Amino acid sequence: MIDPFGRAITYLRVSVTDRCDLRCVYCMAEDMTFLPKAEILSLEELDRLCGAFIRLGTTKIRITGGEPLVRRDVMTLFRSLGARIGAGLDELTVTTNGTQLAKHASALHAAGVRRVNVSLDTLDPATFASITRWGKIEKTLDGIFAAKAAGLAVRLNAVALKGVNEDEFDAMLAWCGEHGFDLCLIETMPLGEIGGDRMDQYLPLSLVRSRLRRRWTLQDTDYRTGGPARYFTVAETGRRIGFITPMTHNFCESCNRVRLTCTGTLYMCLGQDDQADFRRPLRAGASDDELDAAILAAIARKPKGHDFIIDRRHRQPALARHMSVTGG
Repeated sequence: MIDPFGRAITYLRVSVTDRCDLRCVYCMAEDMTFLPKAEILSLEELDRLCGAFIRLGTTKIRITGGEPLVRRDVMTLFRSLGARIGAGLDELTVTTNGTQLAKHASALHAAGVRRVNVSLDTLDPATFASITRWGKIEKTLDGIFAAKAAGLAVRLNAVALKGVNEDEFDAMLAWCGEHGFDLCLIETMPLGEIGGDRMDQYLPLSLVRSRLRRRWTLQDTDYRTGGPARYFTVAETGRRIGFITPMTHNFCESCNRVRLTCTGTLYMCLGQDDQADFRRPLRAGASDDELDAAILAAIARKPKGHDFIIDRRHRQPALARHMSVTGG
């Protein structure tokens, strides 16, 4: 699959649910209205669509949400996709808030998952409860260490929030070094109405990186996971730190991914509203050839990049949909 700008599209992110057991302040409104179940694709429908993407050249699939592990019977999808590793698919991964990992870590490894990304914006229990609105950090930490014990490589994702967790990144980097985890910092993005001012949240990672360099030696590395993060090796710990910077330095020129929502809507760009509906053809009995043709037609409409802006003149979200709907 080659888009109009010559980029090979090899990475599919699949949201299996818009629901979550947390309400992180940068991701959701506190009083969310979730989608009716009739609009959600079955796990079999999601599996069929993933199979079509693999046929057309997708080599990496990341399962996301909402919180993917709250979906009932979701491990059947992991097992089905994991069976395709080595038969077109190179890697199957998951992004999670960690609350269900203690229950599922061993099964994920058995299904073929080898890496997990866990959202953890702070190590402070009170700050964690504030960011997630009601979460308890102990459940996420238990999940993280269960994943490690199961043999899964763990990367922690932390959204950088001005005045909230910006003084914690030194401590988080040291903690990750102690326990053998990588850390990835992410700039907040203007997606969805969250009930607050984006300028109150936005912290440019260029500033964070310069602060970290006062204590840590960040060495350039060629390490990549197929996503948008730019990684450095932390000389003092031997672990890696990544930076995802959609605002200060967008990564659109190398974009290799598209996002499939739990309703069967394909977004060719996280930061644009270009989309293609696959629920309708799936439920109308489309053949494999018809699905393949529809996917290729959608890839042919992938835009060059996003237009994210956060400043005093752009207080409203760039897009109405919440991050939890698109799957990150």
